[in-house]
Amino acid sequence: MAIAPILPRGKIAYQGVMFEFSATPGQDKPTLYRELTEAALALTEGERDAIANMANLASLIWTYLPDLNWAGFYRLDPGKDELVLGPFIGKPACIRIPLGKGVCGTAASSRETQCVADVHAFPGHIACDAASRSELVVPVLRDGIVLAVIDLDSPLPARFDAEDAAGIEAFAAAIAPRI
Repeated sequence: MAIAPILPRGKIAYQGVMFEFSATPGQDKPTLYRELTEAALALTEGERDAIANMANLASLIWTYLPDLNWAGFYRLDPGKDELVLGPFIGKPACIRIPLGKGVCGTAASSRETQCVADVHAFPGHIACDAASRSELVVPVLRDGIVLAVIDLDSPLPARFDAEDAAGIEAFAAAIAPRI
């Protein structure tokens, strides 16, 4: 991270921060996810706005993880028992997903990670991007309550495995207080 103050007429009026995060090439998945989580905590330190944090976190995931075609959040809309689209990177996506429907709705209603090797074989899969072949969805919980889900899609079949699931689960637990 580099901090670059702007000095109009000799006074600090604003302090801009430039972030440069990237994965260390050639590392194993546990190390990759540990670095991703450390970067996420550094990036969101002191920021209380959940949407701003989710936007930066989606970008960070996109930067760190290869072979994704969508990375982002669906937030729980408790008054309507559905998920609503949150910050993401990728093609435009479904705006609302009922709890219990599709991979995201199933993860939210069950409060369990869904690691799907072939989305076309998942009963009730909601296809927002026809190029997606595999998906990992991890609930973000605070005090046992679902706040959101992290949704990762890949154009590769079986892109995600148990190490990816464990890494994103640890990431979700770490960032939950900040969203």
